[in-house]
Amino acid sequence: MNDAGTHRTPLDSPLDATLGSSLGTAISAPITASMHGSIGFGSVILAAAGVVLLTLSAHLQVPLWPVPMTMQTYVVLVIAMAYGRRLGMATMLAYLFAGAAGLPVFAGTPEKGLGVAYMAGPTGGYLVGFAVATWLVAKLAERGWDRRFVPCLAAMTAGHLLILGCGVAWLAVLIGGQRAIAVGFTPFVVATVLKTLLAAATLPAAWHAVSRLKR
Repeated sequence: MNDAGTHRTPLDSPLDATLGSSLGTAISAPITASMHGSIGFGSVILAAAGVVLLTLSAHLQVPLWPVPMTMQTYVVLVIAMAYGRRLGMATMLAYLFAGAAGLPVFAGTPEKGLGVAYMAGPTGGYLVGFAVATWLVAKLAERGWDRRFVPCLAAMTAGHLLILGCGVAWLAVLIGGQRAIAVGFTPFVVATVLKTLLAAATLPAAWHAVSRLKR
């Protein structure tokens, strides 16, 4: 999206520091309900890869106003399902902290601003939604919603609705409720449906990649 706002762009020292602090808390809990592993180099690689994918997907966008449409929500939800809550949240927080530190990891950066000032703009609500959706979708995965297509699809749908809901709520503060729905929800409905289906369909491939890195 945002479809909001997720390419290897240069990741310099502010992001390294962010990853160091955020990923230091990455867990020894399961990556998904069926994947278990301890903290290690594989977890760090997965988190770094997640940040890179979020960044790349933010910059591959369809230029809509006021929120650019990207493949980022797809990446957010697949990471949540494949990584699990703790590693997924560590990855998401590392990404958000990198953006807050001024790195051009968000959609439209650096042209539309950087850092906290950018995050307080039109895409800010979607960014908050990324974190909320990551937690919820990963929690549902841990409860077994990732094991069959229909529950997985329902979890992905809930995640997308959370992202859109947070985004529209913040847009409504900035530009009013009706306008927020018109520009922050309606244009993304068809793409969101397609990305939800794609996320559910490609999750097994993501599991395979994650399990190999965790060995």
